[in-house]
Amino acid sequence: MLIYLAMISSGLVFLFLATAFVLSQSAANSLGQYQIPKSFIISSFMIIGSAFVSADIVPSFLANNLIKTKRNLGYTLLLGIFFTFFQFKGWQELAASGIDFTGLPSGSFLYLLSGIHLFHLAGAIIYGLILLLLLHNSEKDQVKSLVILTNPYEKMRLELFSIYWKFMDIVWLILFGLFLWVF
Repeated sequence: MLIYLAMISSGLVFLFLATAFVLSQSAANSLGQYQIPKSFIISSFMIIGSAFVSADIVPSFLANNLIKTKRNLGYTLLLGIFFTFFQFKGWQELAASGIDFTGLPSGSFLYLLSGIHLFHLAGAIIYGLILLLLLHNSEKDQVKSLVILTNPYEKMRLELFSIYWKFMDIVWLILFGLFLWVF
């Protein structure tokens, strides 16, 4: 229940900031004269790929395939790390084009929205790394593997990770669509 409340509250934060971002656009201070960073486009493909890979985490676990579960979780996290790298590259592209945190108000919101998203994603990556370590440690011991596979708590942890990851994917895609609309 807490994860759903956290997603609702995060969603509201993103909604209010996105609204402020759109309202900060004026004819004189518009981002329309700039181009969206190419790294944001690449990172969007990374996050879409991670959504497809993360969708197979729980089914692999339910099929009692820890190796495939671990692989899907690892690929999801790897794509999340690549996403993070390209977000930082996107910020460098923004700064190189003259959009910084102290200039246009809408530019500040651009950094703020993508930064808050990265902060939330970093939490998911850390949690996913903990789950990956747990799966890795149980992989070589058949008793630990059996305990993990039969424990409903472990299934719930993977389900919550997968749900939250998809939520973060959707949030980014909405933000990216908003960025495309403004640029």
